[in-house]
Amino acid sequence: MLLQRIFAAVLLLACIGLALMAWPYQAAFSYEPVGPRAFPLLLLGLMGLALIYMMIRPQATKHTDDEPALDQPALIKIGICVALLLVFAGTFESLGFILSSMLIGIPMARLYGGRWFPSVVIITLMSVGLYLLFDKTMDVPLPLGLLDVLEN
Repeated sequence: MLLQRIFAAVLLLACIGLALMAWPYQAAFSYEPVGPRAFPLLLLGLMGLALIYMMIRPQATKHTDDEPALDQPALIKIGICVALLLVFAGTFESLGFILSSMLIGIPMARLYGGRWFPSVVIITLMSVGLYLLFDKTMDVPLPLGLLDVLEN
């Protein structure tokens, strides 16, 4: 229990340090309505709240038999997820948001037991829907990449 609280306190200090570094950031141009520092500050704030809870909660986190073990198959899945996220980061600009989301989303769904047809349909609809939500509704520009010819 003491180690969990020490870990939470150290991580909370790191969050505070990162928030202090992110606070004065100003971009030379504004490409989104809330500015470039809102997202990291929001994430650090939420993480800080969770860490404060970890430090003051009355009992330690106990693992049960219902939780999956961190064995070799689980570690392989985690490794594949990290690799897919690196592929997403590498293809985001060139392929665009929609295609790169589909490229990593479908294998990710299959990795966690999704069937082919529902995985393809749902990931495709989510990719297009999220693109429209961010780019058209919230004015956060996302790259179209190879699908750039569809934009008028």
